[in-house]
Amino acid sequence: MADTFKIFELLVTESPFGTHEAVVNSDGAPPIYGPDGKISYEAFLDWADEDTHAEWVDGVISMTSPASYKHQRIGIFLGSLLNLYTEAHALGMVLTAGYQMKLPAGGPGREPDVLFIAKANLSRIEDSYLNGPADLAIELVSPGTYHQARDRKDKFAEYARGGVLEYWIIDPEQKQAEFYHLDPNKKYHPILPDAEGKVFSEVVTGFWLKTEWLWRKPLPPVQKVLRKVGGATYEAYLKRQALEDDEL
Repeated sequence: MADTFKIFELLVTESPFGTHEAVVNSDGAPPIYGPDGKISYEAFLDWADEDTHAEWVDGVISMTSPASYKHQRIGIFLGSLLNLYTEAHALGMVLTAGYQMKLPAGGPGREPDVLFIAKANLSRIEDSYLNGPADLAIELVSPGTYHQARDRKDKFAEYARGGVLEYWIIDPEQKQAEFYHLDPNKKYHPILPDAEGKVFSEVVTGFWLKTEWLWRKPLPPVQKVLRKVGGATYEAYLKRQALEDDEL
């Protein structure tokens, strides 16, 4: 992994519109810009291999930073919870960072840390990107003013315009979690916890969590949380899995 990030050295390249920064992918290849000094989304996808962590915004490549330990652990925790819950309840598909979400109408190609795509929208899934908005996008904020502005301002506006129905912003360093649901006018409104501190998703049917779980050291065991959140449906799922395991 260290070698992968080592090759993301900034290069200076020339375009007809002046000097700008670019990067190379994991094969050492620079991106191919068009005559307008920008790269198309299709060319970006051809350039960005599986080991190249980057986003596409209005023809410009934006590299993403390596994740911190806290970022990784919370991302894995949330991704695992949602993946198993979604599978048990047959609600759709969960994907994680490295998979692009291309928003419509010329919108950006972003890489949320966790994506949920409802069963009705699974046709949006392409081999290398999601062709349209996820039903839920989760971003874990990295330290620094740039990352704060990107996730809380830029992506907040982009995801609302693009139709991402629910957006979670998780800040491991500040121990802050914000949850938003999109209204018919494409405006985000906060999802507030109930009296017991539970935050209920409005797109992942029946799913809830307590934000204080995210800051525990160590994080709660995923299976223990799922038994609490998923209830009888999850217990039945585990029994089915046990029977299928016996058949392997």
